[in-house]
Amino acid sequence: MLITETFHDVETSYGSKLRIYTYSPKISGYPNAKFPGVICYSEIYQVTGPVKRFAQKIASEGYVVVAPAIYHNFVGPEPLAYDAEGTDLGNDFKIKKPLASYDEDNKLCCDYLYSLPQFDGKKIGATGMCLGGHLAFRALLDKRVTCATCFFPTDIHLKSLGLGKNDDSLERVSKEAAPNQELVLIFGTHDTHVSPEGRDLIRKSLRDNAVNFTFLEVHAAQHAFIRDEFSKGRYDSAITQSCLGFLFEQFNRKLKIDLGEFVSEKEALKHVC
Repeated sequence: MLITETFHDVETSYGSKLRIYTYSPKISGYPNAKFPGVICYSEIYQVTGPVKRFAQKIASEGYVVVAPAIYHNFVGPEPLAYDAEGTDLGNDFKIKKPLASYDEDNKLCCDYLYSLPQFDGKKIGATGMCLGGHLAFRALLDKRVTCATCFFPTDIHLKSLGLGKNDDSLERVSKEAAPNQELVLIFGTHDTHVSPEGRDLIRKSLRDNAVNFTFLEVHAAQHAFIRDEFSKGRYDSAITQSCLGFLFEQFNRKLKIDLGEFVSEKEALKHVC
């Protein structure tokens, strides 16, 4: 499926403009075709080449994808460099940006999707890598977001995102996720950014609060294994392709299919040999 690419700048309450890059499917002969929406969150370097290609791949499967440049509070929309300076800036910005600004960005992305004629006006999914995985996780606080696939989301277990050390992502999503919302969380067992204890904490909190989730730990995969550029030897194309299967299974089922109204199944599972 062919895609088109544009961007749109949106005013924020912080006196800055949020740039939203948009990747839309294009089908010859069907100029009025409509598609589900996806918010694609970036790592700490904003919308780099790997993030753009990730968004393009999702769009080419039949989704309107928006990718926000999240550091509008500090710099322009251009991506930060994959070097020591860019890494230091990205890590600094992510803890200086208020949580409320992250949440406003998510709201503005949802609002923007609803303004697009090619969006079907029904359901929105979210995804992202690293910091973006955390933001996709937190996106479920907006009930317009039906599902999220989070690739090695950082800081959730440490509660270290945003200004003021008031990161409540794990607590709020665990307690506030609606019955019709769903998460997929994907980590590598060799991920040094999210410890085994941290992964256990996330999984236990979601399970204890009956959140609908899939939790995948890929043997020997490292942090940033999905990033196909400047990944410091950690990129794994085969694992990435397998994990994208989980993303598209969730998105195709939750966003493309009209499932009707959610009805809770309260019957206990039967043990069948």
